Amino acid sequence: MSQASNPLAGKPAPIELLVDVPRLVSAYYTGRPDPALPAQRVAFGTSGHRGSSFDDAFNEWHVLAISQAICDYRRQQGIDGPLFLGIDTHALSTPAFGSAVEVLAANGVELMISKDDEYTPTPAVSHAILVYNRGRTSGLADGIVITPSHNPPESGGFKYNPPNGGPAGTDITSAVEAAANRMLANGLEGVKRMPLAQALRASTTHRHDYLNSYVEDLAQVLDMDAIRDVNIDLGVDPLGGAGVRYWPAIAERYKLKRLNVLSREVDPTFRFMSLDWDGRIRMDPSSPDAMHKLIELKDRFGIAFACDTDHDRHGVVAGSTGLMQPNSYLAVMIDYLYTHRPNWPAQAAIGKTVVSSQMIDRVATRLGRRLHEVPVGFKWFVDGLVDASLAFGGEESAGATFLRKDGSVWTTDKDGMVPALLSAEIAARTGRDPGERYAELTQALGRPVSNRVDAPATVEQKKRLSSLSPQQIRSTELAGDRIVEVLSHAPGNGAAIGGVKVVTANGWFAARPSGTENIYKIYGESFKGEEHLARILEEAQQVVDGALSGN
Repeated sequence: MSQASNPLAGKPAPIELLVDVPRLVSAYYTGRPDPALPAQRVAFGTSGHRGSSFDDAFNEWHVLAISQAICDYRRQQGIDGPLFLGIDTHALSTPAFGSAVEVLAANGVELMISKDDEYTPTPAVSHAILVYNRGRTSGLADGIVITPSHNPPESGGFKYNPPNGGPAGTDITSAVEAAANRMLANGLEGVKRMPLAQALRASTTHRHDYLNSYVEDLAQVLDMDAIRDVNIDLGVDPLGGAGVRYWPAIAERYKLKRLNVLSREVDPTFRFMSLDWDGRIRMDPSSPDAMHKLIELKDRFGIAFACDTDHDRHGVVAGSTGLMQPNSYLAVMIDYLYTHRPNWPAQAAIGKTVVSSQMIDRVATRLGRRLHEVPVGFKWFVDGLVDASLAFGGEESAGATFLRKDGSVWTTDKDGMVPALLSAEIAARTGRDPGERYAELTQALGRPVSNRVDAPATVEQKKRLSSLSPQQIRSTELAGDRIVEVLSHAPGNGAAIGGVKVVTANGWFAARPSGTENIYKIYGESFKGEEHLARILEEAQQVVDGALSGN
């Protein structure tokens, strides 16, 4: 079994595939969602509500209703500090920002919007919340990030971060979701708003310098002196995302003369991207097809890296190996950080998701550190990062963050910029790039091969797949190896994984629906080679086919 790849994958986007931005924005204001249709209701996935105005799945009504629901939630919970609001460079983010500001200001929320109308990366919002709340027990801040992450240009997204700075948990999102859908059903009854110009002039609306606050603090989480003195050239492509002006500021502030910012272009059609595996534009820095142009520059830079549109995901191109798989770089980061951060708590565990590599398990064993395995979704790492029982949290989709050098919390949402820059620190401090470091790990711990297969799925099919139970896995073997564990709940916290994971001593597969797109995902890994991996994925597909057919 293999993922069907579009013949245009890795190639520049033809003009006919570019999103019609005026039509998209017009649909944002003119569309009316039908709350009787599941696809047009407010629905928080693994990280916020996402959709396109073309489908009446993300438009003005959604944003107005969600914003009011968040205001009501804040009042109910006594959250009365400032709300930090950030947006990315997707075309729908700017109109959604206006709609949100109209509601937030009308509700008297102390609103912190970016100085000079800068785009704002997700980690900069999380960082701002945590810095403001440090040492406080009342008047706590929270935040909203308007982003669909790496999703295609026609997408919009809206997520809420409570005072812990991370993605809201299901206890919060389910309440906000239900309240917003009630407002949609009642023609936005209960939504307060004021004209945007008035909202921007309101005494409760303030400007915040997200960029310099974040950049100035980087030396607390990374060895910026080592990065400055690294003896290789570095390249970064912001992929037209929210960090586009952060990278030049980082280079200037820390005198990183070897850091080359390859593009400063912002274009909501994202026409500069190469097409992803399915022939769509997707700003995914872990995708070899989407990262085609940066991979071609492998020999020009010792290390090159990129981040997705809201800069909460990273991709690293090592001179020795090319684009690293996210799982591989996660293992390298963990192995390096837990041996180069002497002030981290000695008992702090390693956080990973159930679909991340078993290589991480083996690294954790070698380090003598406890492994904390959770479902997909960064929200599961938040509490551990806040109390430092976790020093690192990372997920297979190239999202990670870790503690400051002194062992205190940095961000509780994914931070694409810090892991990207860490690749240069690793090279500077060890004399080997991350690809070479990973090769050393495989020599000592075994060489895994892995693959992830994505395929379209309806809402109903996703529901069936998410409800798979261990009892439905009747086989005792997977690809010739004895099954040692079948999981529907994560061992780290006992939470449902929204699918199933089947484990042997030499490999595993997990099947789950996407929380953000109408696709399902099958993850597989083997420590016995490509042929064994193919057998794992083939048998996994049989399980998924049965679930999708209702059998």
